[in-house]
Amino acid sequence: MRYVAAYLLATLGGKASPSQNDIEKILSSVGIEADTEKLKKVISELNGKSVDELIAQGMEKLLSMPVGGGVAVSADAAPAGGAAAPAEEKKGK
Repeated sequence: MRYVAAYLLATLGGKASPSQNDIEKILSSVGIEADTEKLKKVISELNGKSVDELIAQGMEKLLSMPVGGGVAVSADAAPAGGAAAPAEEKKGK
């Protein structure tokens, strides 16, 4: 993920097709040593593609994923930990 983030930062900085050296400079500026093989893979996958189109495709994939579990919780359920709610105390006098 860090390689993709550095690639996106380079494109935001004006590089249409960031090189390996560009990405390594970004990563080294925050103390990250780049793995050459992983970096080459990211560059080969992203090179020549529009970042805006890639983001739009990713959003479509995220929207198609199911979200949440369907567990219903009633309002009068016991508090977490299984302890019963304390009864109200009546004040006398």
